[in-house]
Amino acid sequence: MPVSERQLAEFAEQHAWTIPFDTSPRHLAGPGDARHVTHGLAAAGWTRTSDPFNTDLALTSPDHRYRLEFTPRTGYRASWWHLRHQGTGSEAYWTASFGPLVPAEIIASLTDALVAPPPAEQPDPWQAADATGWARDTDDTARSGDGMCVIAHRPLSEFTDAPSWFIETCKPSYDAYPGTPIWQAQFHAATPAHLVSAFLTALTDTAPLQRGMSDTTAHHTVVKEPSPLSPQQVVAAHASRLKAIHALLRTARRRQKLATTAAPVAPTSAAPLHR
Repeated sequence: MPVSERQLAEFAEQHAWTIPFDTSPRHLAGPGDARHVTHGLAAAGWTRTSDPFNTDLALTSPDHRYRLEFTPRTGYRASWWHLRHQGTGSEAYWTASFGPLVPAEIIASLTDALVAPPPAEQPDPWQAADATGWARDTDDTARSGDGMCVIAHRPLSEFTDAPSWFIETCKPSYDAYPGTPIWQAQFHAATPAHLVSAFLTALTDTAPLQRGMSDTTAHHTVVKEPSPLSPQQVVAAHASRLKAIHALLRTARRRQKLATTAAPVAPTSAAPLHR
């Protein structure tokens, strides 16, 4: 079902008194509002399938092929978001996981791509990093301008039959000591390329994310500047995105229904004339 008026009102009430600040780079912007993810899936018809009194959250797609779990845990290596494809018929099982400091807007870019009709051709996920100037350390890694975020396409191993994706943001390294990890994101080898591409496109986008002055960020080097957007514009953009998702899904379902019901009529031979 679409997001209810009460849920939208609660989102608007919280953000109406939050002065937005343009926050960059994105990989250091902090978690933001998880409803960027959950409201988007609700607009696409996903439903809560977990205990409503539990702090953990589970959302399941209408066809039960996908499940998103939000499980807050302690520890920097803990993953708070878990997205799973159950695997059906010829479609392989896959998972994706995201740490607590991964911006919700970036995860939402992936879930938006998941609920939309897939592209005719799968893209090359590296195009996003290359287009925004991330340094390619090797053919299989790229690094942000500040050196704190690394995208890696992990090679085949004894545990996988295809390369997987791993993204990590760390504190700056000193001398020979590597920086402490801040957040991690991982994609199983069978994750569709257009979903990885959606995540990397949002991650490497140079446009800032909006955060309140006191919102949690991932590192003290993050830059916050007064945003030209008003709180009302931030709320309106959220509502418009949800309407667009809902409209897109309704159109896709209508087309699918027409395609399945409009079966071609078999030609019939003319009946003989009786005299």
